[in-house]
Amino acid sequence: MAEEHDASMMNNLYWWGIPTLFRAPQAEPEGQDIALVGVPHSTGNGSTERDQHLGPRAVRNVSALQRRVHDVFRVDPWNSAKIADVGDVPFPRAMDNEHCIEQITNFYNRIDKAGARPVSIGGDHSITGGIVQALGCGNIAGGEPVSFLHLDAHTDVFTKVDHFMGAKKSAAHWGAYLADQGQVDPTTSMQIGLRGHPRTLDWLEPSYEYGYNVVTMADYRRRGAADVIAQTKEVLDGRPVYITFDLDCLDPTIAPAVSNIEPGVRGFDIDEAVALLHAVRGMNIVGGDVVCLMPTKDQPNNITSMVATSIMFEMISMIAENAASH
Repeated sequence: MAEEHDASMMNNLYWWGIPTLFRAPQAEPEGQDIALVGVPHSTGNGSTERDQHLGPRAVRNVSALQRRVHDVFRVDPWNSAKIADVGDVPFPRAMDNEHCIEQITNFYNRIDKAGARPVSIGGDHSITGGIVQALGCGNIAGGEPVSFLHLDAHTDVFTKVDHFMGAKKSAAHWGAYLADQGQVDPTTSMQIGLRGHPRTLDWLEPSYEYGYNVVTMADYRRRGAADVIAQTKEVLDGRPVYITFDLDCLDPTIAPAVSNIEPGVRGFDIDEAVALLHAVRGMNIVGGDVVCLMPTKDQPNNITSMVATSIMFEMISMIAENAASH
């Protein structure tokens, strides 16, 4: 018992040992219920905010000290499901966004074939496009397009521009091209928390035209959490759900180290964001991602990395709870 206690204490020291995500074993996706994935990609943002590729390593470094059990769900995900860190998507041509998106899709095709539900840490928000090109209408989704639970300050359905600083399948475009390709159903998807700095008054129109169910931050404050959660449950009920969580949906005081930070309007606090995630508890969650972490702009205590880790833990716990019930 003394040796087990000592090992447990050592595993809580994030600066010690091999930094896998949440101290999960490193393994192949075959035979796993959940695959934890790093996607160290920044080129889809197309701006000077490029060091989002450092996000996976930052989360690996701090995730050892994060929660091991979910006290609200009364679930120990690590004993309820088979979970492994399957490593990082390789990017031999990291400055070529289109090649990188293809690499992401190829990597997740294998995960989808294995039946392991991926929970990923990015990376900029273009990674969602590459991931859902594999998961949409794939094995885990039962051949159906996925439905998004998308928490973000921005729509990422910017069809009025052909590319973002040269990146075509960019962080600004995946919400549109995935719908065009049939891998996502916008009419059964939720976009919540939009409050970005619009350059034109019609900035939300592309989302409406595609049929996304849009809840701006102003809508959320006016309607209240309970009403938005009820809508989310109704819209996503019975669907294969993919969660994509942009850290900029949070208020900058909660998550300061994010790309495209939005300080002008109060974002979600952590409890509000987690409550929205819990709206899909018990649903067929096919996977999820957390994006836009910029560890080089974080506070000395790595608070944004720890927040990103806690959001991943909520996704892991919901999927593990489902696995344990089957």
